[in-house]
Amino acid sequence: MDVPVLLITGGGRGIGAATARLAAARGYAVAINYRHDASTANALVDQIRAEGGIAAAFAADVGEEAEVTGLFEAVERTLGPLAALVNNAGVLETQMRVEAMDAARIRRILATNVVGPLLCCREAIRRMSTRHGGQGGAIVNVSSVAARTGSPGEYVDYAASKGAVDTLTIGLAQEVAGDGIRVNAVRPGFIHTDMHASGGEPGRIERVKAFVPMKRGGQPEEIAHAILWLLSAEASYCSGALVDIAGGR
Repeated sequence: MDVPVLLITGGGRGIGAATARLAAARGYAVAINYRHDASTANALVDQIRAEGGIAAAFAADVGEEAEVTGLFEAVERTLGPLAALVNNAGVLETQMRVEAMDAARIRRILATNVVGPLLCCREAIRRMSTRHGGQGGAIVNVSSVAARTGSPGEYVDYAASKGAVDTLTIGLAQEVAGDGIRVNAVRPGFIHTDMHASGGEPGRIERVKAFVPMKRGGQPEEIAHAILWLLSAEASYCSGALVDIAGGR
């Protein structure tokens, strides 16, 4: 029996890594994309293989068109036809008010968080769409609750980029629904990942958890379970959904 192939961008750490582990355990061949940290991605591949799963790591900057095209071609050559995509790669930068931001920072955020998912969706559709001879498939975009809260005083640029991901999800879901492709998004809240260190505050979850009705940060595995449900046949009539996973926030 053919093994379904799942590509996870930014799959070496945090939510991406948790999704890769769970997907492999559920029978996917997992393509783990990373940009710089080959050692972490390869260690995850080794772990999955040691547990009997199928996985391979692929370097690419999703903000660069040629690298995205090469990524999808490499995944197909190595693992087979694509069945699903998780657009997880995302960046943020040091906490800052908008008046202090420069264009270079904003472009870096948008390149990875907006251009990247659009390019990856394009390549996935070209391969999965029944319009192009594919077998259909599923896409899950990793957005953020920041898309509706705005992250004032910290990450308005990041929040704006995730608002774009929400709009992408809604529009694309309608565009390709007749082509056998479902498109949904998860919107995590405060999750325990290394991303907060990129913003200059590794312990941010402890500071902000009081604002969460459940009074705790989430774990990457809690997001991964929602992603795998959206990819699965159990979600066969679900497309265009934005699923908040934020402890009630």
